[in-house]
Amino acid sequence: MIAVVIASGLLIGISLAALGGGGSILAVPVFVYALNQGPVAATTGSLVVVGVSALTGAVVARHQQRVLLARGIGFGAIGVVGAALGASWSTRVPAQVLLAAFSVVMLTVAATMIGQQIRRRADLPGQARTTYDEPILRFRPELGCNCPRALKLAVAAVAVGLMTGFFGVGGGFLVVPALVFALGMPMPIAVGTSLVVITINSAAALTVRIAAGVQLDWFPVITLTVAAMVGSVFGARLGRRVDPHVLAWAFSLLILGVAGCMAWQSAGQLIT
Repeated sequence: MIAVVIASGLLIGISLAALGGGGSILAVPVFVYALNQGPVAATTGSLVVVGVSALTGAVVARHQQRVLLARGIGFGAIGVVGAALGASWSTRVPAQVLLAAFSVVMLTVAATMIGQQIRRRADLPGQARTTYDEPILRFRPELGCNCPRALKLAVAAVAVGLMTGFFGVGGGFLVVPALVFALGMPMPIAVGTSLVVITINSAAALTVRIAAGVQLDWFPVITLTVAAMVGSVFGARLGRRVDPHVLAWAFSLLILGVAGCMAWQSAGQLIT
């Protein structure tokens, strides 16, 4: 069982650092099915795993000059509101409903990723390079605001935070597209910056859940977290060497398979 946990942790870290998301999509099923934890404890434990491994990946990406720190902190700070709300709501939902809803999220993520790979819009950097460094709010030489972009950013940040708090997911597969299309970031920078956002949202949601009295079995959480940290270091390097479309296709199919199994089991438990 330890071998499964370690292998899963490595995969979680690699996914987060190389793709900018997907860690908790695997972490929650590991906690539920491999470690026999309840959905609330599983989604809370995943916040620890994803938050710490995202922070590790962000440090590595920062050294590689793939992080816009100010943009990431701003996005994450706005998302804290949604993360706090989602975390408080999750403790009031029946366990099987929470698990079934999570399987739907997994299927949606897999379908979205597959669609992105088919369209391949994310790696068209020509437009992004001309806009991602333009300020949304400026004070010099005169006060100005790109309000449509600011509104998109705020809505996306709150939505990602809400999902992070409710499902215990980092929201990377929402953050990366938001940074690419709302802020015009090139894909590699969006992936690195998303790790900062994931760290902030995970920390906020975890704080609310712990304050609400959610209990964790810390040994498997720490084991999975350490493995994910190691994986995130390899993932940050892997993301620079391997075609991201190959990684994304492989991970999309993996998520699709896991989501299908979770949806089948959850549906059966809800019916009975």
